Amino acid sequence: MSTPVSPGTSLAELIGKVETWLAAKPGALPEEMFLFLSRITPLINVDLLIQDDSGRTLLTWRSDLFYDPGWHIPGGIIRFKETAADRIRIVARRELGVAVEFDAAPILVHECIVPDRQERGHSISLLYKCRLVSDLDPSRRYSPDAPLPNQWLWHESCPENLIREQRPYASFME
Repeated sequence: MSTPVSPGTSLAELIGKVETWLAAKPGALPEEMFLFLSRITPLINVDLLIQDDSGRTLLTWRSDLFYDPGWHIPGGIIRFKETAADRIRIVARRELGVAVEFDAAPILVHECIVPDRQERGHSISLLYKCRLVSDLDPSRRYSPDAPLPNQWLWHESCPENLIREQRPYASFME
């Protein structure tokens, strides 16, 4: 937003300007606005616990600005006026390229506060038990030679390099 702000502009006027700007650009929330919101309010996300008949857990590789490289349970932040069920379906499709069925209620609610992180430093995670209803894309299988985000791999137990924010899920992987 590059609109100049006059001295003495009230907070209500500033908020009105932001809302007008956002209304003129429908669609996804701009990254800078999302990150600002994550500095002042907790984010709510869904995490997809997918296990096979042998008890192995499906994890995906993650490496970005907010997490050290490591394994994580696929998940995503719920958008405004989006249901948890819709976000589960979107995460399954985007991160794994699959469709899933899932239990109606989460099996765990976990609050995570990362004291040393300003952006995305407070989240409430809803862990859902999910089942694959389509096949995984073999081209997305994890390659240790060239690990890429969202590559998947089945794990027989909790890996040591599970991202720290998901450590409370370790008991589900044993």
